[in-house]
Amino acid sequence: MQEELIKTRKEGRIGWITLNRPEAMNTFNIPFANQLDTALIAMDNDPDVMVVIVDASGKNFCTGIGLDQFPPRTQQEARDFLSQIDAFYRTLTRMKKITIASVHGYALANGTGLAVACDLTVAAETAIFGTTAINVGLICLGPAAPMIRILGKKKVMEMVLTGDMISATEAQRLGLVNKVVPEQDLAAATLELANKLASKSPVALRNGKEGLNRLPDLPQQQALDVMDDLFSALAATEDAVEGVAAFVGKRKPVWKGR
Repeated sequence: MQEELIKTRKEGRIGWITLNRPEAMNTFNIPFANQLDTALIAMDNDPDVMVVIVDASGKNFCTGIGLDQFPPRTQQEARDFLSQIDAFYRTLTRMKKITIASVHGYALANGTGLAVACDLTVAAETAIFGTTAINVGLICLGPAAPMIRILGKKKVMEMVLTGDMISATEAQRLGLVNKVVPEQDLAAATLELANKLASKSPVALRNGKEGLNRLPDLPQQQALDVMDDLFSALAATEDAVEGVAAFVGKRKPVWKGR
């Protein structure tokens, strides 16, 4: 029987994906990475789920790839290994559902990468972030991919090349974290945000996420055209008509997701 390294559950329109390797500080190995990627894909394909929370069991969110995963190997063997370990980055960029990382304890290397790659991040005030692989002769280029879209080259250079760790408060100041709360309030604050998002039109959320993800890669004039295309497609949906009618009629909208 396969060990449950990633746990999943659903309540209403919210799905949870829980990192469940606490004895190893939720570090990545191949089975852990494969189960995480499978869980993300399953949540994205579940019609009942609108928002996905990624949290963790134990004292820490995730401290990266386990150091026991780095025996001597060829470059091609290392590349094949990383294609599985880092699959979640590609999956998160393709997901239509909104993802929220709920972070406590240490979120280091791929742990920082996972937290940042989610659409939104809520952190306990005691959480610590860092791209620390440089300290063991490796380098956090996977985590750098989502980070550089938020921070820009200079700060990512500093973090990745020094391996310095930062507090949740500093991560929020930099824009890596949306909200910092007392550790005892982390689960409740994350769920509150998830429920707020789940109360919105599924179509509007989906179009909004697609547009916001595409914007940084487009020249300004093309970006305006693409955003207008997405907005006009949304305006023609049943949910858009219902949302406007509900607001004018001073009633709660009933979303159909189309």
